[in-house]
Amino acid sequence: MLELDAVHSYYGDSHILQGVSFTVQEGEVVCLLGRNGAGKTTTILTVMGYITPRSGTVRYQGQAIAGLAPYQVARRGVGFVPQERGIFPSLTVRENLTVFSRQPGSALQAAGQAVKGASAPRAPWTLERVYKVFPRLHERERNLGFQLSGGEQQMLSIARALMLNPDLLVLDEPSEGLAPMIVNEIVTVLRGLKNEGLAILLVEQNLHTALALADRHHVMNKGEILFSGTSQDLERNEDVKRRYLAV
Repeated sequence: MLELDAVHSYYGDSHILQGVSFTVQEGEVVCLLGRNGAGKTTTILTVMGYITPRSGTVRYQGQAIAGLAPYQVARRGVGFVPQERGIFPSLTVRENLTVFSRQPGSALQAAGQAVKGASAPRAPWTLERVYKVFPRLHERERNLGFQLSGGEQQMLSIARALMLNPDLLVLDEPSEGLAPMIVNEIVTVLRGLKNEGLAILLVEQNLHTALALADRHHVMNKGEILFSGTSQDLERNEDVKRRYLAV
């Protein structure tokens, strides 16, 4: 579904990603782990089109997407939940959810083109379904974005991405700065999405959250992937956890 092959990305003259390669398959949850500055967010921004790699390839559903604008990547069926959440503070919860909603199916499918490995149709994300999953948002649908708590803003950011009816959901640090109770709610929602077969690419620093959700993990340091494996592989590897995850 998503494939990065030998990707090198820069900020100006600073060489950040140094040959990053990995895949996300249909219905799979893949997590990028590492300390601050490891290159996790840069990887996500490269996938989403905010950064164009200088070399290497980024493919989604078999199509090259490196160099596309973020809105073009989104139209192909990629939902993005940024680290800063990115909700509109002057719009209501309902307006945040509906302003960019879209019908199920990627742009390629809408154009009538075959998508290699496309999954079976899932139940579409509508306002009613979002409110069922996030009842707090229903309670606050008339509240403006800036009136929400941090946890509610994170729920709104995830819900808004789902209203795009994505085939791949990309999340950058969804548990950061949130109370444990809210983190548990978000993990429950993401686990439900996983059970429905939605592919997820997740950036996390919280190892417990990552192990609770992901099928495979890639540990990054200084722009490189230094470990790849399953949750069991990572749990057993004390050296990787100690050196790169400060566990």
